[in-house]
Amino acid sequence: MPKDPATKVTPKQVIAYRLQVHNLAELLPKTLDEAALLQAVGVCGLQNSPPGAWQTAVFNRLPNCTKAQLHTALYQHKSLLQAWSLRGVPLIFPTAEAAAYLAALQAQPEEQPWIYTRGITLALDYLQMSFAELLPLVQAAAHYLDKHTIVSKEKLDSTLAELITPQLPAEKQQLWQAPSMYDQSGRQTVGGAVVSFLLRPCAWQGLVVFGQRQGGSPSFTSYQSWLGQPWPAPEPEAAGRQLVHKFLHCYGPSNQTAFNSWLGCSPRQGKRLWQSVGPETTTVELLGKKYVILHQDLEPLLNASEPEPRLLLLGPHDPYLEQRDRRLILPDASLHKTVWRTVGNPGVILRGGQIIGVWQHKGREINLQPFISLNPAEKQQLNLLAEALSQFQNSPA
Repeated sequence: MPKDPATKVTPKQVIAYRLQVHNLAELLPKTLDEAALLQAVGVCGLQNSPPGAWQTAVFNRLPNCTKAQLHTALYQHKSLLQAWSLRGVPLIFPTAEAAAYLAALQAQPEEQPWIYTRGITLALDYLQMSFAELLPLVQAAAHYLDKHTIVSKEKLDSTLAELITPQLPAEKQQLWQAPSMYDQSGRQTVGGAVVSFLLRPCAWQGLVVFGQRQGGSPSFTSYQSWLGQPWPAPEPEAAGRQLVHKFLHCYGPSNQTAFNSWLGCSPRQGKRLWQSVGPETTTVELLGKKYVILHQDLEPLLNASEPEPRLLLLGPHDPYLEQRDRRLILPDASLHKTVWRTVGNPGVILRGGQIIGVWQHKGREINLQPFISLNPAEKQQLNLLAEALSQFQNSPA
């Protein structure tokens, strides 16, 4: 028998649905309690590069929050955790969901090396050592963090590299301590570069997380040291399903290619994770192409009404901007490189879920750069939003 035709959905429905899921269709409760904060952060995590990006993302969902309240949740109550996660970026997420944001990223042996570590090849060739030989050494050295906190990424790399040196064959030690081929400053060694590449896989086992920021520098310790309890060693399959659920809930309808890109994983690892939720999805048609969405999200998608023309100033790397079908939120592809850059992404001006401009800091102020003409009321509203955001960003922690 022929299959039933896929349900058709419109771009406006998809945008409205995603705005709702990302808590951008309307403000969350004005009172910042832990439940509201975890709701804002826990949808799909908040990237924290550049430093402070996560605070801007929370502000767009909870505009009455203060930096002090966010720091309390992250550094004192520790209901939030920061670690290298999807795409290898510093991510802040609910501590209770560490399995999805960390353990799920562990690749199986045939899926290595991870996409984040592809650049390590130069160092491996120089050392004439394999990924499989070096990863256990870095993992063992990382246990140093169970009893220590290290300030600055450079110091973390060099400290662990020094701990590994005596474990290497004598003929490799001089090569390990040679100047890095990745850093022209002369401060990094080949061993420090290897450690830097392999810290991400260590993070996914709870061996390294971010501690409290010290001035302008991050600090690092282990999950066990930071939280005072051992890494729970979550079940990888369940954690993987939870991660795919988060992606599809936030960015559905979607496909495996978009998932791989969002996660930053290899095609083989992405396929394994993607297939784990196959029975829980249904197919829809968007602009003539087939995508899938979770069964539980189909009705909210179909019932999503046209987005309100609400204006927002989203910060760089806001999770809403990580959707891979970028033409939905910025139809003019010629502007994509203005918004999504290799480094130094601007913030964006959002209206009704679509990008209509960018913004950047000019000193302590925010410089608005719309792509289109705005009426006087919209200009006034954007100026008020910029003033409020600037006050928040420049406020003490």
